[in-house]
Amino acid sequence: MEHITFLVAVVIITALAFDFTNGFHDTANAMSTSIATGALRPRVAVAISAVLNLAGAFLSVEVAKTISGGIIDESAGVHPEVIFAALTGAILWNLATWLLGLPSSSSHALYGGLIGATLVGVGTHGVHFDTVVTKILIPAVAAPFVAGLASWGATRLAYLITRGSSEQSAGRSFRLGQIASSSLISLAHGTNDAQKTMGVITLTLISAGSLGAGASPPLWVILSAGLAIALGTYMGGWRIIRTMGKGLTDIEPRQGFSSESAATSVILASSHMGFGLSTTHVCTGGVMGAGLGAPGGQVRWSVARRMVYAWLMTLPAAGAVGGAAAWIAGLGNAGVAVVGVLLVAGSAAVWFASRRRPVHSGNVVDEEPEPLPAAAATQPPAGIAA
Repeated sequence: MEHITFLVAVVIITALAFDFTNGFHDTANAMSTSIATGALRPRVAVAISAVLNLAGAFLSVEVAKTISGGIIDESAGVHPEVIFAALTGAILWNLATWLLGLPSSSSHALYGGLIGATLVGVGTHGVHFDTVVTKILIPAVAAPFVAGLASWGATRLAYLITRGSSEQSAGRSFRLGQIASSSLISLAHGTNDAQKTMGVITLTLISAGSLGAGASPPLWVILSAGLAIALGTYMGGWRIIRTMGKGLTDIEPRQGFSSESAATSVILASSHMGFGLSTTHVCTGGVMGAGLGAPGGQVRWSVARRMVYAWLMTLPAAGAVGGAAAWIAGLGNAGVAVVGVLLVAGSAAVWFASRRRPVHSGNVVDEEPEPLPAAAATQPPAGIAA
């Protein structure tokens, strides 16, 4: 701790701010379907998710190592101002997509910001592109398909098992199951996403000489990252919860339980292997698979198309902002101050814009989604494969 300078302290605080945005941005991953089906009341859902996100942060550090010493070369001369610039890109993209209610990937926003800032601030030798491909890009493509297929199969099985049961009886049983399955997603989310901020803070401490190369996150880093993401989760990303829970498809309890169970399995397996995948991609794939797996099931492909566009833009957009911020921060202390001012101003602008049409726990399930397509049009249009 004796080597922590003012700039390093600012970077750590900014990393925890990103972790906070990650929490409310990704609350929908765990709790949107439980809220949509009535299995849990909105505030109870986010409270449970917050506690389990905190607990999950202590279960593993494999994903943290993927960032610290994984995608970024610790010995390439990465300085704290570069990491500050990367976090700026990630936070601003998170806030912009939250304002639009788009469940884009907080993880990919962070990766994009890190890659863009490192390329500008250090050079191409500062990024391990082989790790980017194997542990970020390939899982990003595979995860929605794997989760979607597993969720589709689980949904078909759920309807088969309950064939002949009354809708009321089946709904009650699967709502209880959803409490357990959505809780497991929150626990899994903590093991994956909280670690990403741990990795960033650890990378910052290594760059400042406070930790040796290849070090694991200290306990205080694990605790602070877990608390930040838990607090963000409790705030509730209501705009994205509305999109995931009601906008993509109409979810019944059997579908919700199936999608959550499938997503949990994929996230926990990836965390164990150190894959820095997006829990948003996994859970969205699970919801889509559940939507198609029900008898006559359908998906609002117009909503899915907007999500896919946001997914494709996340890495390059956050990277571009992170790279621009790194160039400004490289001008010296004044440049770092300018980046900080731009970050605060951009965040404030998004918050004020969100007040025009507030979404909160009291109205998150009130708005009626756009009509589902005709029953014959259940296949995705050309250009949508996710």
